[in-house]
Amino acid sequence: GLEINTLAVLPLISKSHHPRAIEAATKYFLVQAAASALVLFSSMTNAWHTGQWDITQLTQPTSCLILTSAIAMKLGLVPFHFWFPEVLQGSPLTTGLLLSTIMKLPPITLLYMTSPSLNPTLLTTMAIFSTALGGWMGLNQTQIRKILAFSSISHLGWMVIIISYNPKLTLLNFYLYALMTTTVFLTMNSIKALKLSTLMTAWTKVPSLNAMLLLTLLSLAGLPPL
Repeated sequence: GLEINTLAVLPLISKSHHPRAIEAATKYFLVQAAASALVLFSSMTNAWHTGQWDITQLTQPTSCLILTSAIAMKLGLVPFHFWFPEVLQGSPLTTGLLLSTIMKLPPITLLYMTSPSLNPTLLTTMAIFSTALGGWMGLNQTQIRKILAFSSISHLGWMVIIISYNPKLTLLNFYLYALMTTTVFLTMNSIKALKLSTLMTAWTKVPSLNAMLLLTLLSLAGLPPL
């Protein structure tokens, strides 16, 4: 399922035939293939030690560790986050929307299913670093897609940090995040904004849409009054 998901999105990333888009597709494919291989490897290690293939009952510490890092790689958590801003920057806005919402669903499901058996220390460490780094690296950007990529990394950090305590809350957070990110991406797509400089002059064209975008961004950041 994960492989079909990965291969289905590759033509969508590389459909513009721009060198940067091809590069983004290659990066995406390599990272996702490596992560899938790690998932297989962790379940294989577990089967070798325990004699059963059930991924929800991982008891072997090494396989737990490998699975945790594989899921982090698929989601783009720190320290496996480098591919995500690059891939998002190389793909069109609609594909970027798919990458940051729907393509995150299979790894999140995997995370939700295997959350009791994952390594809590590693998860918490990666999550804290993700939230911090997502915030810091988003500060210095002018490209909207990169800012949204770092926002996604930061949100994923919050989701992962809570999964060992309350998995239902993680899913709720993911749904809300997907909803708000969809709003932002579709707005950007309709005003054709790719840089912050475009966004600064966009309010003259569609003032009402831009007011909505402001509220959505406040909501996405979790700032008062939202």
